[in-house]
Amino acid sequence: MATDRPVWAPGDVAIDQPSVARIWDWFLGGSHNFAIDREVARKTLELMPEGPQMARLSRAFLRRAVEHCVRAGITQFIDLGSGIPTVGNVHEVARQATSGARVAYVDIDPVAVAHTRQILAGDKQTTAVQADLRDPARVLASPELRGLLDFDQPIALLMVMVLHFVSDSDDPRGILAAYRDALAPGSALVIAHGSRETEGMPTSHLQTARKMYEREVGSVSLRTRDEVQALFEGFELVEPGVVWVPEWHPEPGQASADAAVADATSPRAGYAGMGIKRS
Repeated sequence: MATDRPVWAPGDVAIDQPSVARIWDWFLGGSHNFAIDREVARKTLELMPEGPQMARLSRAFLRRAVEHCVRAGITQFIDLGSGIPTVGNVHEVARQATSGARVAYVDIDPVAVAHTRQILAGDKQTTAVQADLRDPARVLASPELRGLLDFDQPIALLMVMVLHFVSDSDDPRGILAAYRDALAPGSALVIAHGSRETEGMPTSHLQTARKMYEREVGSVSLRTRDEVQALFEGFELVEPGVVWVPEWHPEPGQASADAAVADATSPRAGYAGMGIKRS
């Protein structure tokens, strides 16, 4: 396997170690990934050919959720596990509805953060923070985040296809409680999460891909609908509650910005929902 370092890769990044963010970038058609990332992505594709469509459906859900937040009057966002920048970033979607949207992108991957900062250079209404979402105290105390967002006003906390990389031993409900307690009433929690079961595709595809992913990259904690719903503790779920990703406020027959169409043939391998903090 070629191990030449791309000119855009930070010098302290190990190019022989796969990354969740860069594998996701490949699925979305991006170019900021290494040979090792592409190798794992192709292995995933062999076991689960639905992978790229699932990635696009998740991206389309993110767009719909951001638009819903703006309609509800929320114009501040924290995108945890934001990944590599691609078309339809949170700030782009939000600003189509309101020019004043402010967005903090947070990711543990230095490549994701470096490229986010490059794209956002000169944009005073956005920031990028390199931090582990499992450490809410550090995330919430970061000067970049505190200097941009007003925590006395509602904020949307976005966790799209990232919480299944947080194991039960890391206490995801406790992590979410720490974030929730820092948010003002009227704030939103947006989650898309990998499921244990599937519809519209063989469950065996998901499970064999998960096993390979755990060997190559890291642990994956797929959860049931009830387990995902429990993550919204302290938030009032927005209708229709926790549902399959393509079924959350779908737009039948209308292609999204990233060409994913939520119809009856779309694979269901993840749950999505939004909750509002009332007090």
